[in-house]
Amino acid sequence: MGFGGISIWQLVIVLGIVILLFGTKKLRNLGGDIGSAVKGFKKAMHEDDATKSTADENKKQLTEDAQFNEQAKTQDKVEPDTRQNTEQNTK
Repeated sequence: MGFGGISIWQLVIVLGIVILLFGTKKLRNLGGDIGSAVKGFKKAMHEDDATKSTADENKKQLTEDAQFNEQAKTQDKVEPDTRQNTEQNTK
């Protein structure tokens, strides 16, 4: 038994009829076209994964930049007070 109740011999006969009807050249071209389509699909999937990872890295960088900016603003608020205190202490 083969696929779904079809024996190996039945598959061989069907394959022989397909080869006789279409010829080996057309079947070879069809196989090449299918191979190219699969290759293109895999390439597109790989590029999509690369785009996602780049987007994730950019998002992470933006978050880090925002945190750094908040820290810088906080330090700017604290530093002028400290400068005034040191100027008063030196007088």
